[in-house]
Amino acid sequence: MILVTGATGNIGSALLKELHAHGAGPLRGLTRDAARATFPEGVEAAEGDFADPASLKTALEGVRSMFLVSRLGPDANILEAARQAGVEHVVLVSSITVQTHPHLGPAGENLAVEQLLKESGMAWTILRPTQFASNALMWAASIREHGTVHAPYADTALPTIHPADIASVARVALTEPGHQGCTYALTGPEPVTARQQVEAIAAALGREVPFAEISRQQAHAQMAAIFGDEAADAVLDVTGGDVNDELRAVRDTVSQLTGAPARLFRQWASENAAAFH
Repeated sequence: MILVTGATGNIGSALLKELHAHGAGPLRGLTRDAARATFPEGVEAAEGDFADPASLKTALEGVRSMFLVSRLGPDANILEAARQAGVEHVVLVSSITVQTHPHLGPAGENLAVEQLLKESGMAWTILRPTQFASNALMWAASIREHGTVHAPYADTALPTIHPADIASVARVALTEPGHQGCTYALTGPEPVTARQQVEAIAAALGREVPFAEISRQQAHAQMAAIFGDEAADAVLDVTGGDVNDELRAVRDTVSQLTGAPARLFRQWASENAAAFH
């Protein structure tokens, strides 16, 4: 049994579809509301909440492999619950900032979860993706209202990754031999700027979407109100304020592991255009 946690999220939903399409069952998807989950036919829906690891007991019964996104709950307790349930292999989604910006607080937290997994006694595979294409959804409300997108670092180009590519690598790691004990840095196939992302969304919508660059200070004021000062600073550093060659590097890990080219940002924009209408 493979358990996909966060099964209705950007990565988890794509992973369940991939696993199902490749005949990887039996499969179980973890969600906070099983009644509302729309999983592929034959995929079992299990209800649980990361904030309450005790609620995961039923979902973990009979599970041998698990997909986990870090820092969505008390990871030490979640991993211990998995170990006690007999889970043998965990594929963990961490962050590329562990290696590009280890001095940042969120990167340190991700590294701590990686270490917890390595010390758990379970086999492990760690995925370290760069910036998600789906982060562009933060502009959705403004674009739906035909407003201008305001963002800092308009022309800083990073190799943004399609969440489905993270899912594809996770599927390989969960179902094929040779990936236990491996750490994979994952990126998209080319650098793309914030300005280019908005242009791709506009092309998918078939209309103009104005873009206005704002200062770091302006962006920080908006983000800190939601995420707090430290997290806002960290995000701003890795999206333009403190980028380095390691963060900018385009890696072919996705194509090497899956046999398919990594998806372009404009493909993500086309597939998700409805979110911006």
